[in-house]
Amino acid sequence: MSDQTFQMIAIAIYMAAMLGIGYIAYRRTNNIDDYMLADRGLKPWVAALSAGASDMSGWLLMGLPGAIYLGGMHEAWIAIGLLIGAWLNWKFVAPRLRSYTAIAQNAITIPSYFEKRLKDGTHMLRIASSIIILGFFTFYVSSGMVAAGKFFDSTFNWPYMTGLLFVAGITLLYTLFGGFLGASLTDMVQGLLMFAALVAVPIVAVLQVGDINTLGQRITDANPVAFNLFSSFDGNGTFLAIVAIFSTAAWGFGYFGQPHILVRFMALRTPAEAKSARRIGIGWMFLTTLGAVCTALIGIAYFADAPLDKSSSETVFLLLSQVFFHPLIAGLVLAAVLAAIMSTMSSQLIVCSSALVEDLYNIAGRKASPKALVNLGRAGVLVIAVIAVLLALDPNSSILKLVSFAWAGFGGAFGPIVLLSLYWRKLTAIGAFAGMVSGAVVVFVWGNIPDLSNAMYEIVPGFAINLLVAWLVSLGTYRHNEQVQEEFTEMENELGVKVTA
Repeated sequence: MSDQTFQMIAIAIYMAAMLGIGYIAYRRTNNIDDYMLADRGLKPWVAALSAGASDMSGWLLMGLPGAIYLGGMHEAWIAIGLLIGAWLNWKFVAPRLRSYTAIAQNAITIPSYFEKRLKDGTHMLRIASSIIILGFFTFYVSSGMVAAGKFFDSTFNWPYMTGLLFVAGITLLYTLFGGFLGASLTDMVQGLLMFAALVAVPIVAVLQVGDINTLGQRITDANPVAFNLFSSFDGNGTFLAIVAIFSTAAWGFGYFGQPHILVRFMALRTPAEAKSARRIGIGWMFLTTLGAVCTALIGIAYFADAPLDKSSSETVFLLLSQVFFHPLIAGLVLAAVLAAIMSTMSSQLIVCSSALVEDLYNIAGRKASPKALVNLGRAGVLVIAVIAVLLALDPNSSILKLVSFAWAGFGGAFGPIVLLSLYWRKLTAIGAFAGMVSGAVVVFVWGNIPDLSNAMYEIVPGFAINLLVAWLVSLGTYRHNEQVQEEFTEMENELGVKVTA
């Protein structure tokens, strides 16, 4: 049997397992609450691993290793910022959001939470946030499809579009029928597979070399600044270098506004379980990120004689896995890349579906049976997927660029509003709307002006403007609302925190 045959057998087993899990979830999905939020029944380890897998996507196994392979360790500031941001998100957002979304009339989406938390009778917040979700997530889903096309092109020499459509089709099947529970359970399995692959590749590489010092020397011979976390200081002024590092690490700000991650917090069984989920999730994230960094550094040494160019640098993990493992094992490692891509796509498609059905269709005053709403949700998944495919037609699209733009969009538009809604009683619907729109506009404009986006990641100005505008407008429009005060106090009492004024 050829190497490719072994690898395809492994990937076929993986695909069949994902479809099987999707079918099991389909049998347990009876209404729109099940389809969108699994009836708030996620166990801590499922929430933690599914949040991590849906968060990292193909960026962890392709985008990040490719960036470090080309630029060295200073590109790892993205990972450092993400680790800090993820920990803060689990610590300070997860328990409060889980509690508050249940108290605020059982809000099952981020847009509905904003509306119910701030008592917005105009629906302006819900509509605006739904449009932002649909807009930026379409780019995000597109990045996964680009990664899928590149995966099959570099691994099996499939045409780019063939690989893209194959992965999109399988992901659509288990997402269409399994809903949020299907996405979460498959994400958990995919998270475990990603963990095993990212730990195995660098360990096997070191064992084959036999001497870690020799490996380190090969890396520095190929790239003298490969291990230099502060190489951005070289040839630049200190101030500019600090700005560059902060801009890169600022990815961490994005966590507070990512709907596909926040919805995992909302689906926990209880707010108290956020603590154990945090420990599992951050432990998984640290080890997988470390594995991705080590894989990139090993690639610098291995391909020193025939360096990968910019267009193929994002396949360094794929190439190394085929070098170091038996074809069948390599196939399972390669399946981890598909796991990363598919887990994120499925989670994002579910959030888009909820925005279309729960947050736009329902507030339009349309009435439908629970079964009809679920079918509408599935139709929404299909529509967004088709649009994302059209955006992914260009095989030269950068995975990291597509992800970074969408990540900044959510961080800049939603992050400050989520934090203020959970920690500040005086946030108003008008203030939240003004801040959200300001943040989204700043991210969109800033991110499309190369001179600005190269100088500072667009999430920084977007987040800052949103926070400032929301605070100022809320101060000017605040009116006491007894129901808001009672719900806020109930949330703090449930969590056992000191009640704020």
